[in-house]
Amino acid sequence: MSDKLIRLRQEILAKNAEYCRLMQSEQNDSFVPGETRINYAGRIFDEQEMTNLAEAGLEFWLTAGRYTAEFEQKLAEFLQIKYALLVNSGSSANLLAFMALTSHLLPPERRIMRGDEVITVACAFPTTVSPIVQFGAVPVFVDVAVNTANIDVEQLELAVSGRTKAVMLAHTLGNPFNIMAVKEFCQKHQLWLIEDNCDALGSIYNGKYTGTWGDIGTSSFYPPHHITMGEGGAVYTDNPLLYKIMRSLRDWGRECSCPSGVDNVCGKRFSGQFGSLPTGYDHKYVYSHLGYNLKATDLQAAIGVAQLEKIAVFGQKRRENFQLLTRYLADLPDIQLPLAAENSDPAWFGFLITLTPAAKFSRNMLTVYLERHRIQTRNLFAGNLLRHPCFEGLKRNQDYRQIGDLPNTDYLMTRALWIGVYPGMTPEKLQYMADKIREFCLAERHGKEI
Repeated sequence: MSDKLIRLRQEILAKNAEYCRLMQSEQNDSFVPGETRINYAGRIFDEQEMTNLAEAGLEFWLTAGRYTAEFEQKLAEFLQIKYALLVNSGSSANLLAFMALTSHLLPPERRIMRGDEVITVACAFPTTVSPIVQFGAVPVFVDVAVNTANIDVEQLELAVSGRTKAVMLAHTLGNPFNIMAVKEFCQKHQLWLIEDNCDALGSIYNGKYTGTWGDIGTSSFYPPHHITMGEGGAVYTDNPLLYKIMRSLRDWGRECSCPSGVDNVCGKRFSGQFGSLPTGYDHKYVYSHLGYNLKATDLQAAIGVAQLEKIAVFGQKRRENFQLLTRYLADLPDIQLPLAAENSDPAWFGFLITLTPAAKFSRNMLTVYLERHRIQTRNLFAGNLLRHPCFEGLKRNQDYRQIGDLPNTDYLMTRALWIGVYPGMTPEKLQYMADKIREFCLAERHGKEI
């Protein structure tokens, strides 16, 4: 690169950073109660994300490149795990994690085949379950505990059968499920464990990050999550064979592991023998799996690299915001607040509010009141996935199984909602949300109109 190009590049990046600083300084961040919309989540960034994005744009590599490699390395280092792969979404990460367990490279007794069973919950985001159904495996749904919205581990032994091959669960709203009990169950029955860690990046259980206890962990980098690159996700593992399989599946199913734009790392590009292909068939075009293209762009990865530097601060802010809301709302008899898993330190994704049996009002009544006062709310994802139109054509005990009637899942479906604790929340916003929840609950309890 010529000196002129280097100087021009430096000027562009400096101007880009200046623009970001000026833009953010001119934004009106003043909070007006009742007028300013309080979103449940949002993007938090500064000039570093903008600079990285501009630099990646100037390079115009676009597809996975140096920023992708840097992001994968730094994410693995943060999680203290051997391998991480960047993908285009958290849903793709779940797809990749599950499909890796169907690979012909795995021992036959461990490989998931069509008709095999995977234990999960219906109180979940749909793409934790979708890959199981789409492949032709059988999800087995167990109930959750109301106070955590995570799996009721007492039902695990009721769910297992001779065809069970794996457990696939999410840490709901950042709160770890009982990993020790689930891990022991999986070891006892020789089952794979996939941790959907999309809502829990940075959560800690027994001194170790969630997503690293099982065989594979997944993350999402959609804007509401703990870090963002717009769209994006990741899979991670300590297992070199699973890493190899997932890399192949992510990259069209190819046998070759050369990065984009690089050839013949193995030194045998034109000398190998694969399947019934001619000897020496170009290794770049040998396919060992029926794969996908699930890569993210280097533009996204450039943002992610800057976001990773803030992940500890983001997680601590989420914890502080959660604690503030808990302190403000703990004495209200009509709502039940989330209970963190024993021996855990959640990096909370959201603040779950569940109506107690004593409440004389419905979840929707509270939701409408909060939304009317400019407080954004969310239901607990699918509530009960089995009650959605996507399951109408599926047959119980054939396409899926469930343990009992899932009463707690239905309870949360009708009586739970959540509000945000993301790092952009200010004490004023948290206090306002708590005041409105308290105002509504007390008015309903005493029969007052508000």
